[in-house]
Amino acid sequence: MSQPIEFDTARLRLRQWLPSDRQPFAKMSADPKVMEFFPALMDRQTSDTMADRCQALIAERGWGLWVAERKDDAQFIGFVGLHIPTADLPFNPCVEIGWRIAAEFWRQGYATEAAFGALAVGFERLELPEIVSFTALINHRSQAVMERLGMRRSSEHFIHPAVDVNSPLAKHCLYKLSREQWIRACNAKRSNGDDDQGSLGKAYSMV
Repeated sequence: MSQPIEFDTARLRLRQWLPSDRQPFAKMSADPKVMEFFPALMDRQTSDTMADRCQALIAERGWGLWVAERKDDAQFIGFVGLHIPTADLPFNPCVEIGWRIAAEFWRQGYATEAAFGALAVGFERLELPEIVSFTALINHRSQAVMERLGMRRSSEHFIHPAVDVNSPLAKHCLYKLSREQWIRACNAKRSNGDDDQGSLGKAYSMV
């Protein structure tokens, strides 16, 4: 068992799961708007099982898909974090960064802000050599977040093995970011005197 890593960004707290998170997570996971690019909505049992799994993996490894809550009111807004995929992906083994934010908190920069903090944990604390992210080709919202994070899109597409091959969600694109690229971008920001809270390496504080 590892001591769970938890961290702050400018507006958010990324932390271990609690029993009280299950209800808002279930509500979010049953929202057709939030789940537009997933194969199916989640019922309460399925969402609780996923929450339990996320909690267990953080307890085991010290990191994972953290609950994201606003610091000013402790409001659950979703999850953001790092995960080792279990699907038989063509680029395994890998660590992915992923997020799912409740619809009422969209367009406020929360996913990008929290993801910068998760990348910092992955590259600066865990010293991962590379972090990937992937989504359905038609999911342009998530691709926009990946690009804001500085991730680079691979020229190759793939069919996700857990999605029906005939589904419009089957064809996926892959984004990558290496530790070397992250460090180079952080150093460039610092050398330019950019202390903005949204900058690479500046949107988080470890606790």
